Amino acid sequence: QVQLVESGGGLVQAGGSLRLSCAASGIIFSINTMAWYRQAPGNQREMVARIITDGRTNYADSVKGRFTISRDHVKNTVYLQMNSLKPEDTAVYYCNTVHPLGMAYWGQGTQVTVSS
Repeated sequence: QVQLVESGGGLVQAGGSLRLSCAASGIIFSINTMAWYRQAPGNQREMVARIITDGRTNYADSVKGRFTISRDHVKNTVYLQMNSLKPEDTAVYYCNTVHPLGMAYWGQGTQVTVSS
């Protein structure tokens, strides 16, 4: 059974930082792509950051230079370090994993709220 458990969300003032964590189980972590998505009220879910098995990353333009995704193959955990947060970063953040054969899974989401 695949489980993705996010943590680290909360309320922070603009300009502040948060680090999200996503602990994965039930997958072969080393071969799966890991990603963070977010969804704000009234908006579609959007990709924030993605990290593939060799460590290469890509980011949404809106977070480049502020967010950093990383993965720990020992802890089977992916992180999202978020700095210089803005009110427009307010959303529910979801962890996502995709197997090379295409199976995708989602976490339950964690709320991030940035006050101005």
